[in-house]
Amino acid sequence: MPDKGTKKKLTKVEGGNAAAAAMAAESKPFVASDESKAKAKKFRIFAILSWIVAIGLEVGAILLLRKVPVQTTWLIALIVADLIFAVIGNLLWKKANRFDPASEKDKLKFFIQNQLGAIIAVIAFLPLVILIFTSKDLKGKQKGLVGAIAVVALLIAGFTGIDFNPPSQEQYAQQIDQVKSLGAEHVYWTKSGTRYHLFQDCQHINTSKTDEIFQGTVPQARELKNITELCKTCEGRWKKDKGMPDEKSPEVEENSKE
Repeated sequence: MPDKGTKKKLTKVEGGNAAAAAMAAESKPFVASDESKAKAKKFRIFAILSWIVAIGLEVGAILLLRKVPVQTTWLIALIVADLIFAVIGNLLWKKANRFDPASEKDKLKFFIQNQLGAIIAVIAFLPLVILIFTSKDLKGKQKGLVGAIAVVALLIAGFTGIDFNPPSQEQYAQQIDQVKSLGAEHVYWTKSGTRYHLFQDCQHINTSKTDEIFQGTVPQARELKNITELCKTCEGRWKKDKGMPDEKSPEVEENSKE
């Protein structure tokens, strides 16, 4: 069944990773394009700067904690500001990793690169939390309030720093190979989608709530929207067109939507 096209606005994503796609077609390891590496570098620089500010705010809070009487309002303000910059750094770092992922072959580097945000969160909050609960200048409700806020900030920063589905060069290469093996050069996705599609007229992206469909490469879908899986309906449709057996009926695949 040929692709009938779509009446939705179709936006072609410029740039991309054509060189990486070509290498994947030859079963070579994924290598980020110069453009993707440049974007990753920019995001990492801003992430590191944000983390430096966060740690600086922690130092400021520790110094304030040593002054008697302790100014609770200012201490809480510094903790909140510390959290904001820590989270910003975490999100920027994870975005950079989608543009230039690490290889799973080096386990230590892969772990550190993808979970660095969580490590920074511990550095930016744990010393402060310990000092708050061991401080002799904070009493009763004051210690409980400030300590609770600091612990919550630590948990939030740590959670946003963890990458539960970290990208890897091997994963990117496998995804590109999968799409190439199905004879597709481009994939399609939406702003709120969780899967990329082989056909722009796929029923899951041509809905009343969709006003724009993006066309690009598999790496671009991962870089821009962190979309990691192929639509089962599109895969089943391609196999049906080619007369290949399909293990599951794509129409009942709940996770294919967008």
